[in-house]
Amino acid sequence: MVAVYDIKGTKIKDIQLPKIFYSEIREDIINRAFLSYLSKIRQPYGTDILAGLRTSAHYHGRGRGYYSMKNREMARIQRIHGGNPGQELRAKVAPQARSGRRAHPPKVEKKFELKINKKEKKLALLSSIAATANYELVSKRHKIPKIDLPLVISDDFENISKTKDAKNILISLNLKDELKRAKNKKIRAGKGKMRGRKYKQKRSLLIISKNDKNLKKAFENIPGIDVCKVSNISVNLLAPGGKPGRLTLWTESAIKELEKYG
Repeated sequence: MVAVYDIKGTKIKDIQLPKIFYSEIREDIINRAFLSYLSKIRQPYGTDILAGLRTSAHYHGRGRGYYSMKNREMARIQRIHGGNPGQELRAKVAPQARSGRRAHPPKVEKKFELKINKKEKKLALLSSIAATANYELVSKRHKIPKIDLPLVISDDFENISKTKDAKNILISLNLKDELKRAKNKKIRAGKGKMRGRKYKQKRSLLIISKNDKNLKKAFENIPGIDVCKVSNISVNLLAPGGKPGRLTLWTESAIKELEKYG
C-alpha cells in the first residue's frame, strides 16, 4: 500500500501498488539499456572523402626516363611537378606528407548502435520503475526527507498550468530542498564550453501522468524537472546516466495504467 496526496500535500487515501514495483532491480541491465539508447542517438561523423586529395601531385614510377624518380634520393610518393620553385617536388596526398590525407579517418558508415534483446530492454524498464520505490537508491541521488516511496498524487494535479502553483505543490510535498539542489548549475570542464554546452544541469524530479498537456507548461521553467506521459516512459528518463533511483512523482491515473502490465 502507498499513500495518495492531494495538491495541498495532505494524505487522502491508500492504494495498492502494481506488481511492477516489486520487480528485481538489475542495475547492470539498466545500464546496458541506457548505453544502447545513447548509441542510437549518436550522430555519425566523418571526414570529407576528398580531404588531402585536392592537388595536382602525382607519382612518376618509371625506373628510367626523363621524369624518373629513381636515384634522386627521395621517397617515390606523389609529388607536385612544376609550378613555383618552393612547390617543386613537394610531397602531397600521402598520410606522412604535409597537407596529406589521413590514413584511417573516421567514416560515416561506422555503426555505433549497441543492440539489446527485447526481453532485456523490458526487464530494464521494469527494474527502473521498481527503483523509484526504493528509498535507499533514491536518497543517494536526491535530497529528500524520510518519506514513503513512490510519491503518488491525485489526478487534480494534472490540471495545474501555472508555475507558481506547481512550485507550491512540490514544497507541500517536502521537496523544497530538492528544488534548491537542482537549481545550482555547474560550468562544464573541457572544450564542451566552446560547443554550446557550457553548463551542466542537475536532474531532479520526474513527473509521470496520464495527460501531460498542462503539466509541461507548468514545469518547463523549473530547473531539472521532466514531465512524461505514462505511455512514453523509458529507461533514459527513469535512470539518467544509467543509474537507477530517480525521484518520481506519479499521478493516481498513471499508477492505474501500470496495472495493465502486471
